[in-house]
Amino acid sequence: MVTLRDVARAAGVSLATASRALSDAPHVSASNREQVVRTADELGYRPHHAARALTTGSTGTIGLVLPDLENPFFAAVAKGVQARARETGREVLVADTDEDGDLERDLVDRLLDRVDGLVLCSPRMPTDALEGVVAGGRVALVNREAPGAPSVSFDTADGVRQALDHLRALGHDLVAYAGGPTASWSDGLRPAALGRGAAGPDQVVDLGAFRPVHAGGVQAADLALAAGATAVLCFNDLVALGLLARLHARGLRVPDDVSVVGFDDVPAASLVTPALTTVAVPLARAGRQAVDLLEGPPERRCLPTHLVVRSSTGPAPGSPDRLPTVVLAPFARTPDPEVVIP
Repeated sequence: MVTLRDVARAAGVSLATASRALSDAPHVSASNREQVVRTADELGYRPHHAARALTTGSTGTIGLVLPDLENPFFAAVAKGVQARARETGREVLVADTDEDGDLERDLVDRLLDRVDGLVLCSPRMPTDALEGVVAGGRVALVNREAPGAPSVSFDTADGVRQALDHLRALGHDLVAYAGGPTASWSDGLRPAALGRGAAGPDQVVDLGAFRPVHAGGVQAADLALAAGATAVLCFNDLVALGLLARLHARGLRVPDDVSVVGFDDVPAASLVTPALTTVAVPLARAGRQAVDLLEGPPERRCLPTHLVVRSSTGPAPGSPDRLPTVVLAPFARTPDPEVVIP
């Protein structure tokens, strides 16, 4: 194992000079700093983070807390966080809360003393608890906002508008929305957008709240067919994929009989048949920007979304009354803002 003393000896400088050069401390000449850094690279020297923390007050590590690494939404954000951290010479400590808000708060409390900053992706904890966490600084949020906290969110409303405009252009007069959990912060941003879309509030029916997974889409599909909808906009791509599977099992053709639109544009969206039309969300970009927001004054950023048209949407069928119709109330759910589930 290469030590700092080995680097100093090979570079021909004192141990103190080598330490200052590698920690960007002042009072080191440019030539000495360059020589030490080059020697450290050649020898494969890696600093001991615990020792560096004692001398510089910095661990060189940032924390990332997210609800579920198996969800491709969070995996994409994690890749962005790790890529940006690597570029800035830092490491990432990742913690998965398994959708447990209590565990999340416990992990956050323990990590804050061990890292230089913390990125919270779609935190599940209640608003008052979250505000207490961000009040101490060194925390950036992804897909959630809190007073005084730097955050990166997405223009969900515009993504919904683009999807509805696309479906109306294809002649769909009755669009169903398969929503996420009622406790979802991101789902709570959509009712107003669904009402303002070009399709009009009277032409969007709320199928209800569903788990943001494949099984949730399977459940939503039967309700969409009973409602007589010719198109379904889903909370996320996982719900949309479940809906596609159920429609196929019932002998429906997509998009000939029903069009389907997802949200997020996860990798699987382009791999299924038919390929899924979806609202693309810049997840990796959000992760990268969250790392940058850990330094500097609090700032809120809202990243644009855009519709990716693939094979799961097409012109509305010529016989919209071919299925029994159940009259549903116009979209009017009021989500609980306390917990966020993307």
